[in-house]
Amino acid sequence: MNLYPVRAIYMAEMARTRRTMLQSIVSPVISTSLYFVVFGAAIGSRISEINGVSYGAFIVPGLIMLMLLTQSVSNASFGIFFPKFSGSIYEILSAPISYLEVVVGYVGAAASKSIILGLIILLTSNFFVPLEIAHPIWMLTFLVLTAVTFSLLGFIIGIWADGFDKLQLVPLLVITPLTFLGGSFYSIDMLPPFWQTITLANPVVYLVSGFRWSFYGISDVSLAASVTMILLFLAASLAIIAWIFRTGYRLKP
Repeated sequence: MNLYPVRAIYMAEMARTRRTMLQSIVSPVISTSLYFVVFGAAIGSRISEINGVSYGAFIVPGLIMLMLLTQSVSNASFGIFFPKFSGSIYEILSAPISYLEVVVGYVGAAASKSIILGLIILLTSNFFVPLEIAHPIWMLTFLVLTAVTFSLLGFIIGIWADGFDKLQLVPLLVITPLTFLGGSFYSIDMLPPFWQTITLANPVVYLVSGFRWSFYGISDVSLAASVTMILLFLAASLAIIAWIFRTGYRLKP
């Protein structure tokens, strides 16, 4: 793999982030801080702790995961959609670089932005609640794997979308609801048995649960199930991207 084109694409995408710092970094951090204030005041006063963890600390992994999923998808989808919209995608496709290098450049930049945001929000949360990370290596592993996987998903959405409105369709109507219903702000053990069974069909539950386990050693599902789910997501996304470049789906006229 030639690292020069990868670096060029990566640096161009990161430079775009620096030009839109208010939208790319500041806005998500402020939004997440508001979640702490609202949920801490409205719900935290009624729920003292869950599984031995204070409610404010309990929702931190869920809030980070909510931001991580939505921002990874949004960053990657816009990153590849804009060259399509402007027509510069054909210059990239005709350049002497492989499809792998294109994907690594765009997805690597989107994942890097999300990981930086996740770490910033993790640091910010310390101003609101005391935190402990029982398994820091696993925490970073889940953070990186989730950012890369959903950046790949965002890359697929950016190629599929034929308008700016479709870029937000999946994050707003699919990713965000699944995250809210995936145990980000509560333990699924608090639900009636029927709804627990329904909730386990939500794949985001496994991501949030595994990430929370890395903080406090508690989870709604097993660590093995969480790791398996994220690896299945990763494999499926890679397979779809391979098919897209092999067939030229929405890339070639």
